[in-house]
Amino acid sequence: MRPNPFAPIPVNLPASSSAAPIGIFDSGLGGLSVLRAVRALLPAERLVYVADSRYAPYGQRDDDFIADRTLAICEWLVAQGAKALVVACNTATAQSIALVRERLSIPLIGVEPGIKPAALVSKSRVAGVLATQVTLRSARFQALVERHATDLRVLCQPGHGLVEAVERCDIGSAELLALLRTYVEPMLDAGADTLVLGCTHYPFLDTAIRSIVGERMTLVDTSVAIARQLERVLDQHGLRASGEPAGAGADDIRFCSTSDGAHLHELAAALLGLDANVERVVIPSRRTRELETNAA
Repeated sequence: MRPNPFAPIPVNLPASSSAAPIGIFDSGLGGLSVLRAVRALLPAERLVYVADSRYAPYGQRDDDFIADRTLAICEWLVAQGAKALVVACNTATAQSIALVRERLSIPLIGVEPGIKPAALVSKSRVAGVLATQVTLRSARFQALVERHATDLRVLCQPGHGLVEAVERCDIGSAELLALLRTYVEPMLDAGADTLVLGCTHYPFLDTAIRSIVGERMTLVDTSVAIARQLERVLDQHGLRASGEPAGAGADDIRFCSTSDGAHLHELAAALLGLDANVERVVIPSRRTRELETNAA
């Protein structure tokens, strides 16, 4: 009898599992904004961060590819001993979170655009959402709008080129500012007073966006909310680490990249103040094997 490929993968955490690391995954470098918030709120936790930079950005990939990579990397993190997982990528969450929850039995936290907080703070009742095309077209995003924004006009703008800019550590060039203006100025003209940063890469563009919108817009970044949800989940499962903070430097974080890691090292230094040693890892999956076979 063939095994069920969709059956949950059993995970047997030892009695000391509260000391095990938390896995954080993103298609690239944007999840560092979530890592920053988690590290600030839960300083005693050990972290393993995986950037799938070799195949970023996910916003240009098809849904099957995104699900395939998300599941493979989450399974890899479980194999590394992770006690809980954070899918710190809006695109991966929108397309894959249900599948991963079916397969893995450890706590899993996803991310989603801050439609609910935007609806709570907007006074003009017009809010812009900057996100990847995949996130904006997803059923998960549409459900968020229907649930929390019935009296809110939501202006959806795909952030083409923004993930790539952050991935190459461009967070303030003249070219980037010009691109951002084409995205946010029409929102301002339409009366938006709130902007949802619907991709974990985008908080690193906060200063650039502020230089354009000033105080005319409230920027909604859900990184802190994600860290708080992780804290609640760890407490519910008795998995929260106890004791002193893991460390003030990068020693408490294992940084991994499916690419050469140069940009991950550079961005961790520039935005987090960490001199990170980045480990290159190989995490094969069905779709990447197909890519490599076709390229050979």
